[in-house]
Amino acid sequence: MARDPRRDLLAGLTVAVVALPLALGFGVSSGLGAEAGLATAVVAGALAALFGGSNLQVSGPTGAMTVVLVPIVAQYGPGGVLTVGLLAGLMLIALALLRAGKYMRYVPAPVVEGFTLGIACVIGLQQVPNALGVPVPEGDRVLVVTWRAVEEFARAPHWTAPVLAIAVAGAVLVGGRWRPTLPFSILTVAAATVATWAFDLDAASIGELPAGLPAPSLGFLEPAAVPSLLAPALAVAALAALESLLSATVADGMTVDQRHDPDRELFGQGIANLAAPLFGGVPATAAIARTAVNVRTGARSRLAALTHAVVLAAVVFAAAPLVSRIPLAALAGVLLATAVRMVEVASLRATARATRSDGLILVLTAVATLALDLVYAVIIGLVVAGALALRAVARHARLDRVDFTPHLDDSHSDEERALLAEHIVAYRIDGPVFFAGAHRFLLELAEVADVRVVILRMSRVTTMDATGALALKDAVHRLNRRGIVVHSSGVRPEHRQVLESTGALELLRLHGREYASTPEAIAGARRHLEGEGLLAAARERSGQ
Repeated sequence: MARDPRRDLLAGLTVAVVALPLALGFGVSSGLGAEAGLATAVVAGALAALFGGSNLQVSGPTGAMTVVLVPIVAQYGPGGVLTVGLLAGLMLIALALLRAGKYMRYVPAPVVEGFTLGIACVIGLQQVPNALGVPVPEGDRVLVVTWRAVEEFARAPHWTAPVLAIAVAGAVLVGGRWRPTLPFSILTVAAATVATWAFDLDAASIGELPAGLPAPSLGFLEPAAVPSLLAPALAVAALAALESLLSATVADGMTVDQRHDPDRELFGQGIANLAAPLFGGVPATAAIARTAVNVRTGARSRLAALTHAVVLAAVVFAAAPLVSRIPLAALAGVLLATAVRMVEVASLRATARATRSDGLILVLTAVATLALDLVYAVIIGLVVAGALALRAVARHARLDRVDFTPHLDDSHSDEERALLAEHIVAYRIDGPVFFAGAHRFLLELAEVADVRVVILRMSRVTTMDATGALALKDAVHRLNRRGIVVHSSGVRPEHRQVLESTGALELLRLHGREYASTPEAIAGARRHLEGEGLLAAARERSGQ
């Protein structure tokens, strides 16, 4: 499959170097320990590469997933996280079988931007306790935990950990801009670890890793507890699907000839999340940052992602004693730099300035991500975006009074034309007639001034739902009760079913008042006026 295996092997090695400190850090942040992060990177990274829908995707533990897992650990313990991982894997496979991947295209850009900004803020705040060198306070709200950590540090400040974290974060950010091809995250973590040994610094340790991969965990919850975990599992599955498909889209955009299969990607992520808990891992998803590194370093096939997993497995087996000496403050610095890098200022500024609605959606999604829950934040963003979009679409619906006299032929005298214009009024409906705006302009129609006939020109109606059809029916009823006859013209074939099912079409057809064209509707209105004797006097005076 690979056109140049050497490039894929080199790309996989580079991604592994970048992923190592992130896997350790996200494992610690999740509450299950660094070994859980490594197990996830190895197992999920390999299986998602084999079964996923992208040739370039790199999967493993991510900051966004960590944000979701922290409250689960706080409420259910490690067994809850492992059980949630299994359930989320099953849900992802079900989504793949239902071919739900294509719906990712409907997520608006402001929701994605706000979601990413909120995640970056949460990841940064999660590192505050380790960066300050204080025990992680209890709680599942990141703002509360961060505040308690700051209070703890203020009571007895020790500056070793903060200085180390800031130095690592600064080196990663500055070095990454200076030499983007160098793995500054691993270099700075290694330097910080050596400094801790050499100067016997009082920095927190991540604890000893096992000599090999963690043994399969037996800490799953009892089956009776599964119903209470369905909601968290749904949140994890939704996040895994969202982040993975976003990452695959980003990877496609960075290449010329690569296109991912969204449904197969969901299936691959489902398999990965089913297997990772069996090895003590946490729920996983594709990682945008690692995928971007993979593409930039020349990866062309799945071999690169597989190489990344193999290298990390070798680290677990061969270098666990060395990895166990990495200070937590150094990992916190790497993740702080990761959070900063996630924020694309230019993209945020462009989205916020696009329209007021886009800016509102972005800010609302980011705040909800920070204050509530990631999945709730996306749902809130989608609901608000949908509501604003419907409002914008509804504003395009118009009810315009139009002049029908150009449709009259030369056989009508001036006096008859004047009488027709006095007793007949024509309206053209433009745009969608649906629940978001139908009542607004159809109410205007029902309150039309006293005339004998109203002609509705409906050929420009773009869409119509049951609410719009019922509103139209109600408007016609109101006009009929006032003695005003309604004629319609140009009803489109695709709208007939909804009009017929609501009874609106039957009402429009009453006494043959539904016509194919406007001239025919005008002729019908003229016959109605003749039947009422309104045109007789005009004909006598004109000698007709």
